[in-house]
Amino acid sequence: MEVGFLGLGIMGKAMAANLLRHGFRVTVWNRTLSKCQELVALGATVGETPAAVVAKCRYTIAMLSDPIAALSVVFDKNGVLEQIGNGKGYVDMSTVDAATSSKISEAVKQKGGAFLEAPVSGSKKPAEDGQLVILAAGDKALYDDMVPAFDILGKKSFFLGEIGNGAKMKLVVNMIMGSMMNALSEGLSLADNSGLSPQTLLDVLDLGAIANPMFKLKGPSMLKGSYNPAFPLKHQQKDMRLALSLGDENAVSMPVAAASNEAFKKARSLELGDLDFSAVYEVLKGGGSSQA
Repeated sequence: MEVGFLGLGIMGKAMAANLLRHGFRVTVWNRTLSKCQELVALGATVGETPAAVVAKCRYTIAMLSDPIAALSVVFDKNGVLEQIGNGKGYVDMSTVDAATSSKISEAVKQKGGAFLEAPVSGSKKPAEDGQLVILAAGDKALYDDMVPAFDILGKKSFFLGEIGNGAKMKLVVNMIMGSMMNALSEGLSLADNSGLSPQTLLDVLDLGAIANPMFKLKGPSMLKGSYNPAFPLKHQQKDMRLALSLGDENAVSMPVAAASNEAFKKARSLELGDLDFSAVYEVLKGGGSSQA
């Protein structure tokens, strides 16, 4: 199976590499073309523009940083729309809002192409291990065609119906994740400032009803002040903002998410945005510097 892949950031590079290792023929593009070379070493070919990738491949996947980037790759000069058409499918796996997804979907369909939104739950390690959870919505026939790729990229894929449902589900999931990270950070700070061992708190949490993989993975690194970015904090804050906007649209009160968003915004103001989202701990413990 041949696919195009647009966007080789932390997630996209790991996902494209996984497809290559499992025998897929992959043509890649990234705004900074030099980032393609690691994939070329694994057997990828390079497209000079998004349009060139779409022209070559029946199916093209995008994994981009935010709604602005997702729209740019589609609508700008040499973008996806210049070559999408009958018999071609475009799969956007970026985390964006439902309105952005709908705008891209309408444009692709007007050109005769098929569109699927398929944001993922999971960060760098699940992407590398093919253990993402894929939240797809849109063209069901395209979803069925993409299942062989999704089976490589993830441990489970869900088809959620009409366009927008995948985007909304991803924002809800990331809103919960961001709120949980803030709660963990506050708990570690409270334990430390109360004369308790934060590590012992992590051990206790891991044995109780609220044990979860995120606390187990992130907690020890947080105590060391180590925030190598599996999921950059600036992207987590973007997702909190989009989730809160979704809450506004549906008149849903979200005080916990709103408070968590403020902590992530504070972390960004302290120039922690490129670190892992767990670096919000530096804000909640009263810090502001960290070890990358």
